[in-house]
Amino acid sequence: MKPLILITNDDGIASRGLLHLASIAQEYGEVIVMAPDHNASGVSTSITSTRPLRVNTISQSESYSVYSCDGTPADCVKMGIEHFCPRTPDLVLSGINYGSNASINVIYSGTIGAVLEACLNGFPAIGFSLLNHNPAADFDACTPTIRHILSHVLQHPLPDFTALNVNIPRLPANEIKGIRICRQARAAWKDSLEKRIDPIGRPYWWLTGKFVCDNPPVDSDQYLLAQGFATVVPIRPDFTTSQSLDSFKNLEQ
Repeated sequence: MKPLILITNDDGIASRGLLHLASIAQEYGEVIVMAPDHNASGVSTSITSTRPLRVNTISQSESYSVYSCDGTPADCVKMGIEHFCPRTPDLVLSGINYGSNASINVIYSGTIGAVLEACLNGFPAIGFSLLNHNPAADFDACTPTIRHILSHVLQHPLPDFTALNVNIPRLPANEIKGIRICRQARAAWKDSLEKRIDPIGRPYWWLTGKFVCDNPPVDSDQYLLAQGFATVVPIRPDFTTSQSLDSFKNLEQ
């Protein structure tokens, strides 16, 4: 039996990145797409709890079905697994995202939020992002990297409670130097809520910001992406700083 692959994203059901990822995944198994019916970027792992969710069937076949949901990426994972997958999925994919989800972006990303939701519930999951926000982004350049990673993960299952965050540089496929396993760089968005006035004189605030990552370590995603490598950071939905547990023992009573 072919693997069953569930795919979602945060850019919405009409995203070219989503469709490209689905087309690659069909080379490896049966595919169910369940993606937001709107752009849900930046919603992280949020779920919908104050209203019902609705699903629209876009297309159905024995090996490839597409649905949209009016919820978040994490909602889409829950919905797809519980109600629309004919059996337990072998792999959950999210993306291909427009723009980086390296470094601190992993905290805010709806793309990675879906990955963490799947991982939290015991499903192997991978998020893919391309460092290009252009609507005409060349997703073909991602294909060799994605194929290599999918082939490997389907043959060598991920460790329990561990997912992969994959970022691909904005380069032609033949200029991507390879794939590197690395760690997340320490960085931050220096946010600013800019006050503006609408046409009828009412104030509103618009989120702006600057990404700051000074001198990233050579074994980090930010550094390696800048060198032309695709990066893979193993992640998990457990925020415990295990190495610090002993240092806080003096808090115990």
